[in-house]
Order: sequence, then C-alpha cells, then structure tokens
Amino acid sequence: MKMNKLSIRTLALLFAATTLIVTGCTNDENSDPTPEPNEYTITDNGSGTGTTTWKSGKTYFLDGFVFVNDGQVLTIEPGCVIKGKPGQTENASAIIVARGGKIMAEGTADNPIIFTAEADDLTGSLAVTDRGLWGGLIILGKASLNSSPGESAIEGIPTSESRGIYGGNDDADNSGVLKYVSIRHGGTDIGEGNEINGLTLGGVGSGTTIDYVEVIANKDDGIEFFGGEPQVKHAFVAYCGDDCFDYDEGFRGMGQFWCAIQDPNEGDRIGEHDGGTDPETGQPYAIPTIYNATYMGRDAAAGKRMITFRDNAGGHYINSLFVNQAHGIDIENLSEAQDSYKQFQDGNLTLKNNVFWNVANGTGAGIFEVEGPGAGAADSLAAIAAFAIYFDAAGNSVADPGISNTNPVPAYPKTDNMASYDNAWFDVVNYKGAFGTDNWAEGWTRFFSGK
Repeated sequence: MKMNKLSIRTLALLFAATTLIVTGCTNDENSDPTPEPNEYTITDNGSGTGTTTWKSGKTYFLDGFVFVNDGQVLTIEPGCVIKGKPGQTENASAIIVARGGKIMAEGTADNPIIFTAEADDLTGSLAVTDRGLWGGLIILGKASLNSSPGESAIEGIPTSESRGIYGGNDDADNSGVLKYVSIRHGGTDIGEGNEINGLTLGGVGSGTTIDYVEVIANKDDGIEFFGGEPQVKHAFVAYCGDDCFDYDEGFRGMGQFWCAIQDPNEGDRIGEHDGGTDPETGQPYAIPTIYNATYMGRDAAAGKRMITFRDNAGGHYINSLFVNQAHGIDIENLSEAQDSYKQFQDGNLTLKNNVFWNVANGTGAGIFEVEGPGAGAADSLAAIAAFAIYFDAAGNSVADPGISNTNPVPAYPKTDNMASYDNAWFDVVNYKGAFGTDNWAEGWTRFFSGK
C-alpha cells in the first residue's frame, strides 16, 4: 500500500486525504462532508501512484522517487502543481513513468500543469538561474533502441529497480499525454553522479502526445531522447546548465517548433546529438527529423557550439533559425567506416533551408565544420571542403531574423526558400523558425510569465 505523508494535523483529515490519494476518489456532499486538503505528500513504497487523478488547484509534493507502474494511469488536471522535495542520490525526488504506465497531463494555455521545486512559491521567488533543486520527469517506454541488448536502465536509477528499464520493440507505444506542461528548476543528482534531465524520454513511442512543453533552469540537459520515436511539438527549453536538446541510442522521432534559449553565462551545446552507445554503429540509426527550430546561443564570443553530430548520429534540420553562437554545426569524421560524416554522405544527415545569424564567422565554411582525423589527411580535407560547399547547395543562408531572448518572434520574417514538409504530422507553415507572428510560449511558460 502506498504511504502518503500529509501536512494535516487531525486524524479525521488524515484518513480522508489518504483515501483520496489511494483511490483517486473525490468527496461529495452525500458521502463525506469533510473538505479536501489542498496539499498532499506522495511517497512510493513500490506500489506506484496507482490509477488516480491529481486535482486542479491542488499541490502534490514528491518525497523521493515516485513511479507510475506498469498498468497504472496517472491523470493530472489543468492547474495542478507538482513539487519535488530537495535531496541528492537516494533522497532525490523525481517522477518516473515506467514501461506500461501512462501519464495523462493535459494542461491549457491559461491553466498549465507545473512541475517544480518545493522552494518555488510560483510568484517569482526563484530565478531562472536556480537549478538542481529537485529531480525531473522521466518517461520510459517500449520503443526500440540501437544499443545491446535492446533494453537499458535509465541513468541514475539502480539497475536492480526493474521499473527503471526502457526499450523494446513497440515503436508506436503510447505513454500518455504531456500538453501545456512546465518543468522547472530540476536536475539534482539522482545517483551515480548523474544529474537528471528536465524531461527524459527513454524508449518512448510515437503513440505518446507531447505538445507545448517547457523545461527551464535545469542543471543538466533540457530534454534528452534515448532511442524510440517520440514526436514533440512546441518544445521550449531555456537556461539549462548543460545541453538543450540531447539524443542518442537511435532516436528516430520528429520535432517541430522547438525553441532553445541559453543562459549567457551557462550551458554547453544547444544540440548534442549522438547515435549509438554500445555499439556506436548499432541500428536503427539515430535519424530524427526536425522542422522549424529556433536556437539562440550564449553569444558569438562564448566559445560554445550550436549542434554537434557524433557517434554515428544523423538527423535532419529544416526551415530553422540559428543565432548567436561561437561555433555552428560540427560533424564527426573518424577513421572508421561508419560515423556521422558517413551519415551526411548517405543523406541521413541534412541541414536544409536554414538561416544563420551571428554564428561563427558568418561564412558557410565557418558555420559548417568537420571534426576528427578522418581516414587520413586527404580524406579530412575532402570532408571539410564538401561540408562547406553543402551550406549553399542545401539552401542555407546568412541573414538577420531580428530575434532576441526577450522576443523570439522575428522582426524580419524569413518566408522565402522554404523546404516542403515531408510528413503529414508536420504543420505546414510559411515561415522559418519556431514562431510566426505570435509567441505561443507567452503566458503559460515560466520564462515569459516571470513566475
């Protein structure tokens, strides 16, 4: 039976609150006149959350790792607030949707669902640079990976915990819904020296709906994809301590309207894109497709990179805007037969019809870089030349879109030279980048609401 610690002092309220959490029932005037409490503390003794509903207007405190077990459905109503208690390693707080479990978190633009730290009073008490105050949200599914043996233990959770395993062979697996969800101030060390990502997607399938999600002020990465085929629209990642978007283990999903804004003083790459882990050349290859990204870096003088493709990663970026970074796109060229440069040669790594501004030295040869020794000096020089020529050949350009950290809507919209959309999942729009004439991140995100 799940143990719940409630901040209620009377035994009568304690009994009523425990019944609510365990059963997911609500009180009504015919069954129990006792009013519902507004706060609950959730612990997990192995039973998971159960199939239950966390209510609008209520606050739920996570005390340690809380799982949604196989077969359970956790429904979270609009306006619900989930706060993780502080703590490191075995005392860290996080919510993990295990394989076979579902999270149905459907907020609205006017009433988002917020995952944040216990210290956050939601009135601006925490800054966008306050990171690592709790864990984060982890969703694990049954979609395929390219690592051996096809299943992995998510980083930071003991391998003895079977609920921390992800992967399988169901690429259409459905782990539920995230919509109008804001994830804030996470990234504590959850074990083995690993800081948790704001949103971790391990082996998540294409049946999962993820749309309008913010990750802000996370100590590690914003969103990390471990294999699978999740499809993500309207993802807003800001002021994370490491990378903004990270993928590996054969991630093959789709994305559209992704926005990343780096803290001028923190953060590594905006995109860290790896292909395989063990083996690096494992299949299926990591070849996601991303349209309409807007990536804003730390500054051209900060020395950081926009996107790195390595460890045999491929992928496609199309109709996107990239601004303000010392280095642009670099791909790894090794002596081995299969690497990210080989993915580029095979058409599995493309960057088409994008706009760059204040990136590297402003030339194709400076923005598109090749890293590594290649198969030899001649091979390395040939790769550098081929990738530089590709900048213009693929319809990329250098132009000022007129965007900033405070306003990602372009003052100078880029609407010409658009590449076509190759899948019905993508919304067909006539502009490059994540924003047209309106800022869809206003109001419901921490970054644009200020609280």
